Amino acid sequence: MNFLRSVKEEMKIVTWPSRKQLRHDSLVVIETAIIFALMFFIMDTAIQALINLVIR
Repeated sequence: MNFLRSVKEEMKIVTWPSRKQLRHDSLVVIETAIIFALMFFIMDTAIQALINLVIR
């Protein structure tokens, strides 16, 4: 039970982000994920094409 009291006290200290900040940070994460997905797709396609050229 002491652990739960400690958690409750710590949760009072936490500074939660505003709705605007949360939305902004979420969009940054989504944009970054899309950029990396596109980058990996392009690299994978290029490597696959090179391997196909070498095999033929």
